[in-house]
Amino acid sequence: MNQKALLYKHDEPFNLERGEVLPQLEIAYHTVGTLNAEKSNVVWVFHALTANSEATDWWSGLFEKNSAINPDKYFIICANILGSPYGTTSPLSIDPASKQPYYSRFPFITIKDMVHAHRLLKTHLGIEKIAIGLGGSMGGFQTFEWAVQEPELFEKLIMVATAPKESPWRISIHAAQRLAIEADPTWKDDGVDAGTAGVAASRAIGMLSYRNHEIFEKTQKDDESKVDDFKADSYIRYQGTKLANRKFNGFLLWNLTKALDSHDVSRGRGTLLEVLEGIRIPVLQIAIASDLLFPVEEQRRIADHLYQVAYHEIESFYGHDGFLTETEKINGLIDQFIA
Repeated sequence: MNQKALLYKHDEPFNLERGEVLPQLEIAYHTVGTLNAEKSNVVWVFHALTANSEATDWWSGLFEKNSAINPDKYFIICANILGSPYGTTSPLSIDPASKQPYYSRFPFITIKDMVHAHRLLKTHLGIEKIAIGLGGSMGGFQTFEWAVQEPELFEKLIMVATAPKESPWRISIHAAQRLAIEADPTWKDDGVDAGTAGVAASRAIGMLSYRNHEIFEKTQKDDESKVDDFKADSYIRYQGTKLANRKFNGFLLWNLTKALDSHDVSRGRGTLLEVLEGIRIPVLQIAIASDLLFPVEEQRRIADHLYQVAYHEIESFYGHDGFLTETEKINGLIDQFIA
């Protein structure tokens, strides 16, 4: 839809979980639909690592008039996460003290910090209840965290290919991505383009976990005569370059992957099982059978400890990226869940 984002400015200090303070905060967000008089029709959508607040663009098919989450019925909000370059305060933002962009001087952030920012926006909008919280992948990290912080806020949760805690497997992938960024000597330079080569290499590593063997076999296979210039090589380089051209400079992506690693809803709250069992509202949990990043074995363990859960596994050609591409299947499950 390419609508201009709305902007909320919080002019007071914003305390971060790891002890540092941002002197002020800006949050970019999009809304679709109309808030009813009772303010009871809110759907809060949480975006993943490299997306933005325009959910109708990157999650096309979930928020249309024939969808379960119909904008004629619901008021849909999506806020750009803290640390992302698409309007919310990030390493590319201006530091009020120096009047220059933060770049690598931007502090470390966590998933809890992102949710803290969402809560400020919620208060600004005068929202006291959220009918549905919906997140996939990193978006689900925020959904889980907020549901634990404010147990009475949400009426229902929809989690797609996500988890309540980051796993050693995913942390290892992020570490490999950061090694790629750190190998670029410009990654901490002051500039929008700092670490471009490292970002491209980092994204290439990430793509291997977002997809899978089957889809590369079907879409990137060459004939037997080839000895160079393979389709798979070209494709993975293209994906890396595409992200590097989208304002994701080296330190910015490095910092966001660190935030991913921080995700653990049980930190300071007891055991993970205790925290999961404390989520007492209905949850729709959708796993993707071919997902390498959030494997179904992990997804089943999570479902076993949720109080009211409708658990489904869907088939997808696209691995983890199926949470973005299988909107028809996801929409059908959401329709059943909220009906």
